[in-house]
Amino acid sequence: MKEINHQRLDKVVADARKAADERAKGYRERALKLYPWICGRCAREFTHANLRELTVHHRDHNHDNNPADGSNWELLCLYCHDNEHQKQIEADRGYTDSRNNAPVATHSPFAALKSLLDKDK
Repeated sequence: MKEINHQRLDKVVADARKAADERAKGYRERALKLYPWICGRCAREFTHANLRELTVHHRDHNHDNNPADGSNWELLCLYCHDNEHQKQIEADRGYTDSRNNAPVATHSPFAALKSLLDKDK
């Protein structure tokens, strides 16, 4: 059995994390320069004091797709960003919004009203 080189593995993980942090810093800084500091869903406004709560969401969920024009980004607050990813997880698992599957009403309670009113004349 081959022995695992933990030191090498730790270096690979640390390098990957560093690269991801650098990549995220780059597109985050660009997105904050391109867009107003407002959540794209709930319209909450941000200042320097709470800017850390504003995230960059990738519309296509591909964190490597970072066009210079920002067309794959939208700024979302932490709560709306979590909600967006939760919806994606549920869609991937086949869950749907039960409100969209509600049966459609077919009964029309006033359908015969005109004929009843005309009958009295």
